[in-house]
Order: sequence, then structure tokens, then C-alpha cells
Amino acid sequence: MANPLQMEFFVATLKTLQPGDEKLLENFLLQHTETSMFLRSNWREAGLIDQGARFQGTYVAAIADDETIVAVAAHYWNGMVVVQAPVHLAEVVQAVVTQSNRAISGIAGPTAQVEMTKEVLRLVNRQTQLDESEILFSLSLADLQIPPALTLRTVQCRLPYLEEFELLSQWCAAYNVETLGQLETPDLLSTCRQEIEARQTTARHWVLVNKDMPIAYTAFNALLPDIVQIGGVWTPPPLRGKGYAKCVVAGSLLEARSHGVKRAILFTNRENYAAQAAYRGIGFCPTGEEFGLVIFSP
Repeated sequence: MANPLQMEFFVATLKTLQPGDEKLLENFLLQHTETSMFLRSNWREAGLIDQGARFQGTYVAAIADDETIVAVAAHYWNGMVVVQAPVHLAEVVQAVVTQSNRAISGIAGPTAQVEMTKEVLRLVNRQTQLDESEILFSLSLADLQIPPALTLRTVQCRLPYLEEFELLSQWCAAYNVETLGQLETPDLLSTCRQEIEARQTTARHWVLVNKDMPIAYTAFNALLPDIVQIGGVWTPPPLRGKGYAKCVVAGSLLEARSHGVKRAILFTNRENYAAQAAYRGIGFCPTGEEFGLVIFSP
């Protein structure tokens, strides 16, 4: 008997997505919302053209006979390959890397698909600075539990001020070293400064302050009208254990909720028990899915 997955390879057509294909792509990604945040956010931010600008990428989809997408892979401006391909993974991954003609810096998507992508691209033995299967957490913002310190205004969560950018760039660099396994290079701080400035232009990051002294930071690494994904949460080591991470994330979500956002997603290392406790403390619960994240060494 033929393998059902093998049979599907004969009925799907590969297509490089172009402007005009947005609805087709969105209809597919909505079926996999919790593991498609980067894909959904990036195409909305930059469209389906690829000129190498921030958030832009090349998208290749597998199209079934009924003209619906059944798999997609994207290769973005920063070298990340992001997959949502429950079928036809090998085809869309190989095609998008060939089409984009850019270097591969990492892979992200559902854990099993990330592992398959490494095999398809023959990158299993390539050195990595990060290779993790992260726990996905979700929260309906109607159920957000607000820490008392925010309610009592002992601390405030707000958009950063320009004069805080140098400090936040240092925090961003420290986050990249501690959480993402990057090396402290001369370029890291300047890269982080550019990231902080870019986040400011779209108001997608927040700082927690106590009497205008920054004490914690968070950002949205994917931003949609209905749902946001949290990333870059950072509290300096001397200030940890005081509930500041809960406050800064909750503060950012209060702002998002005021603009009509209904849900939040985040993922964290399965061994980062302190972070998990903080997120559970404001209402997040595991979804039962895992998100794979690989970043290759330079």
C-alpha cells in the first residue's frame, strides 16, 4: 500500500508566493496559529516581496488540488528559515532556500518540523549556538492576572525614553548572550541598538520603571491585530526574584488589550523554571505544543 504522505506529493504544486496571495497564506496559517506567529506577523509587516529589508522573506507554499495551501516555508532577511509544513516539508524547504539564495542562520517552527528541516538541508551536524525545543504558553487577555505592584502603581510600564536606549541596548546584548547563546562581539551592542530603535518606531517594546529607574524590559517579536507573541524579556540579574518580569509582561499586555488584542503567546526553555513560574503567575498556561528554535554558530 502506498504511503499517504507520498501520495500527497503528486497532488501538490509548489508556488513562490507573491502579492495577491496574502489571503491564501493567512487562511492556512490560521489553522496553526500558535506555531505560526513569526510567519503571520512578518508577512503582515513587510508583505510578500523579498528585497532583503527587515521582516521580508521568500515564501514557498505547497498548493493542493483545491487551491489551498497545505505547507509553507519562508527564508527571511536575517537568514532564518521558518516552517509550517505538516506535509511536503522537504519540497517547500529545499525550494525556498534555492529561491532565496541566502545563507541559513537558523530554523524555527514546530519542533518535529525543525528537526526534519535540519535533515533535509543536511545541517544536522552544523555547530549551533542554540538548539532547543521550547514550551509554548498561551493566555486569553481577558484572563490576565495583573500583579499588585502594577495596580498600586509601585512600578510603571511604559514605552522607553530615548535616553534609556544605551542601557536597553546593553540589556539586549546580555539577553542575546544568556538566552540565545551569542558571543560578546564588538558588533553585538551596535546590532542591539539598531534593534531597540526599530522596536521603538513600531511601539513594540516596554520598560518597567521604579521612580523612572528601568528595572525590566519586554518586547513583542510578533505583532498581530488579534494576538501577540512575547520575546526578549529581561531583568538584570541583581533585580531578579522580585516579580519584575511578571509586571513588565503584564503591563505590555494591558496596553495590547486596550488596542483590541485578545490573546498572547510565548515560548520558553523547558528548564527555565523561574520564567515559567512568572508566566503562570499572570495566567499563562502550556498549550501542549512545542516550538523548535535553532540558531547556527557564525
